[in-house]
Amino acid sequence: MPPTGSTLIFVYGTLKRGGSNHHHLAGQTFLGEARTVPGFRLYEVGGYPGMIPQSIDREGVQGELWRVDEKALALLDELEGLSVGLYRRERVPLQPPFSDEAAEAYLYARTIVGLRDIGSIWRE
Repeated sequence: MPPTGSTLIFVYGTLKRGGSNHHHLAGQTFLGEARTVPGFRLYEVGGYPGMIPQSIDREGVQGELWRVDEKALALLDELEGLSVGLYRRERVPLQPPFSDEAAEAYLYARTIVGLRDIGSIWRE
């Protein structure tokens, strides 16, 4: 269970280590590489990925698990466009060794019509 005032966040795109937005996780705690259970896919949104639930997926999405404080979470919510409906933050199930963790992720909240399916791994 995360400490009070912290949230476990699964990141899969530009927020990963080495990604263009990784600096937004400065001072937060990296817990390890992680993967969602099958049922999620990535789509190319325009220089960054969007993860969506997709029942036909058999791999899950590869990413990283981070523990973030309330201030960092608010900044991430702003970056991910929650207030304008670009993404929504929801709990996502992860594969072992993190299957017991209550992790959240940013799911793409707009249409994927016309977007390219890029599978389970984002590479910038």
